[in-house]
Amino acid sequence: MSGTSYMEQELRSQPDTWREAARIGGADTPLPGAGERVAVVGCGTSWFMAQAYAALREDAGLGVTDAFAASEAFLGADRGYDAVVAITRSGTTTEVLRLLEQVKGRIPTVTVLGDPDTPATALSDATVTLPFADEQSVVQTRFATTALALLRAHLGEDLSGAVRDAEEALTAPVEKEWLDAEQFSFLGTGWTYGLANEAALKMREASQSWTESYPAMEYRHGPISIAAPGRVTWVFGPVPEGLEAEVARTGAGFVRHGRDPLADLVLVQRIALERARARGLDPDNPRSLTRSVMLTAPEPAAG
Repeated sequence: MSGTSYMEQELRSQPDTWREAARIGGADTPLPGAGERVAVVGCGTSWFMAQAYAALREDAGLGVTDAFAASEAFLGADRGYDAVVAITRSGTTTEVLRLLEQVKGRIPTVTVLGDPDTPATALSDATVTLPFADEQSVVQTRFATTALALLRAHLGEDLSGAVRDAEEALTAPVEKEWLDAEQFSFLGTGWTYGLANEAALKMREASQSWTESYPAMEYRHGPISIAAPGRVTWVFGPVPEGLEAEVARTGAGFVRHGRDPLADLVLVQRIALERARARGLDPDNPRSLTRSVMLTAPEPAAG
């Protein structure tokens, strides 16, 4: 495959979309305020951004925040949530729409989405729309990171350093060992665990690569057994004491950068894109995937 894909165009636009998201997030938005108990939901990539946001919000002391896959969310009255934040690029994902319907009138909802002209808007009490970050590629890059940039800015973070790091990540060398690696294990701690999950998903979707992801401290509890020469262990954020030396003893490559972890995800997106190209794959249309998962309603029982 040759030429510029939608995925490449979209991932390269991230510094600009993050700046705009930071502006919106730093202004008045309907996102939950300090002290509210919040459930954050999404599917696939959006779920992983929900994991990162939940960890960041709790760590900032702004209130209990739980992340759920939309199909597995526990939102009963006994959990006492004050708000639900739903993240969805398309606004048409079945599991998210079902959840918004289920809690409508019971728990206030705010949906962060890319396309405002979708069913999620009508089902939500409030929305924060990011149409400038919407995408044509099936593989998500800028919408996910821009949504998280918005949420980080709303938590009071200054994103200027992350934006600079993303610009640097767009020009950083893509090492040959990363293109040739047989396997990747992505690790994270706290909010960066969600990024590790997303990095692994990007590699699977775009390049059909064998990838796994774990909390960094859990890696030594079994998963390190797959580390070997020709494979890579990549850590987002802090590295647990002694882990780099243990990985080195396996012969696997060890990667950890000092840039903002969200910007490091941009580099992984580039690697996934280049691995797809090296394998003759179309990163915009991965095997067995569509831009939005819309499930058909079950047929009524006969009789």
